[in-house]
Amino acid sequence: MNRARAFAAGVALVAATAAVVWWPGSQQGLPGAVDPRSVPGAAVAPTGGAGQTLSARPMESSFFATRRATAPDRSEDPLLVHGLRDTLEALLTEALEDGATDPAALKQRLAALVGKHFPAALATRALALAERYVDYRVVLGQLRPPQDPNDPGALREALEARNKVRQQFFDGPEHDALFAREAELDRYTLARLEIERNPQLTAEQRAQAFRDAENELPAARRAERAATTEHLNAAAQTAAFNAQNTDERTRHAARSAQYGEAAAHAMAQLDREEQHWQQRLDQYNQARGQQGEGPALQQLRQQLFSAEEQQRIDAALALRRLPPAASGS
Repeated sequence: MNRARAFAAGVALVAATAAVVWWPGSQQGLPGAVDPRSVPGAAVAPTGGAGQTLSARPMESSFFATRRATAPDRSEDPLLVHGLRDTLEALLTEALEDGATDPAALKQRLAALVGKHFPAALATRALALAERYVDYRVVLGQLRPPQDPNDPGALREALEARNKVRQQFFDGPEHDALFAREAELDRYTLARLEIERNPQLTAEQRAQAFRDAENELPAARRAERAATTEHLNAAAQTAAFNAQNTDERTRHAARSAQYGEAAAHAMAQLDREEQHWQQRLDQYNQARGQQGEGPALQQLRQQLFSAEEQQRIDAALALRRLPPAASGS
């Protein structure tokens, strides 16, 4: 997929997932969510020597403290690499799909599956880490999300509580490998929310505060955020075009000026694909209203939609029934 098509696809994905409820960094609790210390054989927070718990190790006491000036060097540790959390989540997902219904059963499945996700030389350490990750997920599922995620104070307290749980189960290098990238964006999100909710700032002060907050992000995170923001802006522009029935020539002129000629062509192709999809949905929905469910409707369904598209029909029609505020349009 070339860059222009990838950009257009990103815009389409943003538009399709606009009505997502966000709880920063949330993870769903695992089956049988109980205190991991009550589970036989559960891995509790390891000790740091002489009975010292990990939470007493020299880590920042607050999630919102400035990043450690001397971050541990993980370059020589093949386990603590970028993507570790995704690998652990994939391992847990496979174990859950195999029917594990509680933390103890889940850990048994992890032992059998860890070799599929980690090399043999890392399997023992990876399994121990995965077991603690299960316990972390169990406790995390017991935390209450903020009643109002747009309240900076409530969000700060919730993120602080989550960070304390993380420090309970993971030491400094592990914590950084698993959560550092997310933590940087969470700090930035909270900073923006506090700036937006501060009535004492003038427009100029608020704009400068936003710039200062973004400058606190590492360059890689700023690039990621810029890409996401660009997709969001383009998706919002497309939604406005659709609402105003903007013609193709006007759309192309605006998009090419803002995103480049190649991206404008790719987005125009997606416009045509979306229009064709909506027309087929109209035809199918009208037929269902006239004749109800039955063999004829099933035949029409197969004629109009590919096997992959058929999996989206019910959700797409349900989304149409939502009020505009709920559907994100």
